[in-house]
Amino acid sequence: MRKIKFIDNISSMQFFQLLKPVIFFIISIVFTKSHLTTYDIGQFEGFMFIASLSTFFWVTGINQSLLPLYNRNRTYRKFGENGPTKSPEIFNAFLILCFFSLLLFILGHTLKYNYSFFHNRGNVPFINLLLLYMLLSSPVCLIEYIYLLNNRSYRIFQYGLYTYTAQLLLVITPLLFGKDIIWSIYGLLVITGIRWIWLLILLWRYTEMKISLSFMKEHLYLGAPLIITTLISGSPQYTDGFIVSVVFRDPAKFALFRYGAKEFPLFLMLANGLSNAMLSEFATREKMKESLEKIKVKSKQLMHFLFPATAVIMLLARWGYPLIFRQEFSTSSSYFLVYALMIIPRLVFPQTILVGRKKTRITMIAAVLELAINIPLSFLMIRLGYGITGVVLSSFIAYTINNVFLVIYLWVKMKIKPAEYIPLKVFALYSLLISILFILIDHRIIDIH
Repeated sequence: MRKIKFIDNISSMQFFQLLKPVIFFIISIVFTKSHLTTYDIGQFEGFMFIASLSTFFWVTGINQSLLPLYNRNRTYRKFGENGPTKSPEIFNAFLILCFFSLLLFILGHTLKYNYSFFHNRGNVPFINLLLLYMLLSSPVCLIEYIYLLNNRSYRIFQYGLYTYTAQLLLVITPLLFGKDIIWSIYGLLVITGIRWIWLLILLWRYTEMKISLSFMKEHLYLGAPLIITTLISGSPQYTDGFIVSVVFRDPAKFALFRYGAKEFPLFLMLANGLSNAMLSEFATREKMKESLEKIKVKSKQLMHFLFPATAVIMLLARWGYPLIFRQEFSTSSSYFLVYALMIIPRLVFPQTILVGRKKTRITMIAAVLELAINIPLSFLMIRLGYGITGVVLSSFIAYTINNVFLVIYLWVKMKIKPAEYIPLKVFALYSLLISILFILIDHRIIDIH
């Protein structure tokens, strides 16, 4: 494939991070149109939820902390002994990911023989395949970051397109032949094996295979607060999913929640792609002013697209859910509407600046604050009769408070005013309009069926 000039690191990461939820969204549609029961779908969703919940926090923390450390660390101050194309940093990050994966794999096999929870296959579907998937799937998440750090933006585009297309085919093809859901899980394992081959080729090409305990220590020192931050705060869907599974204990109801508890993939991944691609931009003081202006301009561009698009999606949600899925999934649209509000705090990026400046401990404090608000507020909402909708709304409130805390920290402690990186007038206007629209739809003053 010829290099495409309009693809840069930001757009390629946005595209890549968009692909995963889009592919799983398509898979979810195929599932609901197939012979699978709601219970079967709940098993697959439970499998993916547990795998993600067990790995997302440390994978995210290790990968994101690698970006500001690359070529800017005490162990390897420059490019390394063999020049800019060979990185000992990436190789040692790979070893850390493998260590955590193996530790989780061993821990899982130990626990399944000692705790009754793991003998209940309804709670933990396909436990052996699940542990194998968690062992193999986590290290391959380094691939897109290897390309990013080597400015191979078009390769990120290619890798994502090829592997996620293959994943879609491997997961849905068994269902077209009337096979059980376990064959879709086998498909996930096959594509993970292909990604491992891809990863090993990249490690040979781009890394210096030199073990450094000194760099691992430095990496984990910076990454530990990010791991804790992501574990505590993470995606609201994980916190909400845990609460829903604990309170309601019904795979069918959990499937209804999971199908609604989704931020629209395009919106979420465009925001996350911008954030991840900008992390390395804030690593040096010299580029600080330029980087602040860049993230302000980029976020303003996103706002002009994402807020109007969110409004359209919200208007069509109640009409579209039964059409796209099945009638029984119409309840899920109510959860989706609340998650759509997440676009408001998502398009403000104080955490990007702080992580880029290696201020990871303050993001950890903000995450603790978010969790301290989210969990008790969720149970209060359930007690007041709001059910799963109250759980979702609690996450929105807690995540918003998290972002406000970080904005205030940047302003007070680092003297970075909100106007330096947030297009305040545009953001305030869109936030007000989307909030009003939500109230009108929620109270069925506007109701499209």
